[in-house]
Amino acid sequence: MTVYFIGAGPGAADLITVRGQRTLAACRVCLYAGSLVPRELLAECPPDARLIDTAQLNLDQITAELVRAHEEGHDVARLHSGDPSVFSAVAEQMRRLDAAAVPYEVVPGVPAFAAAAAALKRELTVPTVGQTVVLTRVANRATPMPEGEDLATLGRSRALIVLHLAARYVDRVVAELLPHYGADCPAAVVAMASRPDELVLRGTLAEIAGQVKAAGVVRTAVILVGRTLGAEQFRDSHLYSADRDRAHDAASGGEAGH
Repeated sequence: MTVYFIGAGPGAADLITVRGQRTLAACRVCLYAGSLVPRELLAECPPDARLIDTAQLNLDQITAELVRAHEEGHDVARLHSGDPSVFSAVAEQMRRLDAAAVPYEVVPGVPAFAAAAAALKRELTVPTVGQTVVLTRVANRATPMPEGEDLATLGRSRALIVLHLAARYVDRVVAELLPHYGADCPAAVVAMASRPDELVLRGTLAEIAGQVKAAGVVRTAVILVGRTLGAEQFRDSHLYSADRDRAHDAASGGEAGH
């Protein structure tokens, strides 16, 4: 049978994809991250499904449950928050399943940074202002960052930077980005994106740490820093330009964007 790693989305139950919802409804076993995945999604599981909260389980225990379900002939939904492609700890589970010869598939979900951009009503890539988005986090005692991926190095690009798992380290974030982005650079923090208790903080890089601490935000938040957050004066994209040669683009098989 198959293990399906399903992205549950950033928090709102209705932001799971149609494919994710259908897959969840077809699996007799569901392992879910209880501290992050909305409980409403579990109602999509079959009435007799075995539901396993992984919040208190270690990797060995999670793997054992996945292998057990496979051996019993059940498809398994492994429900993760956000999208499995970033900061999900899916890679280590896949490695274990490869070793156990258990097949798996991945069903993508809406990532937290996309939900944060929606809450801010901002496109993160704006013509002539910024065309690059850096997704990263900060080092902590549990998981160090690889060499060359520290904020001081990444900040040299001055690209729009999105930090996951970093709200409690906001002072360090500001200190390392200030030399590259400047005190007046637009910054925002979105906590609990897409949920009823969503919180949006906006300001400059110099102001944002104080706002985060005043609001008591320490987890389930993303920090965004970059000029595109405040962009107002910029050139329209080529995609919808009246000057664009659409016949030529169609003939060449391409659709030019920014």
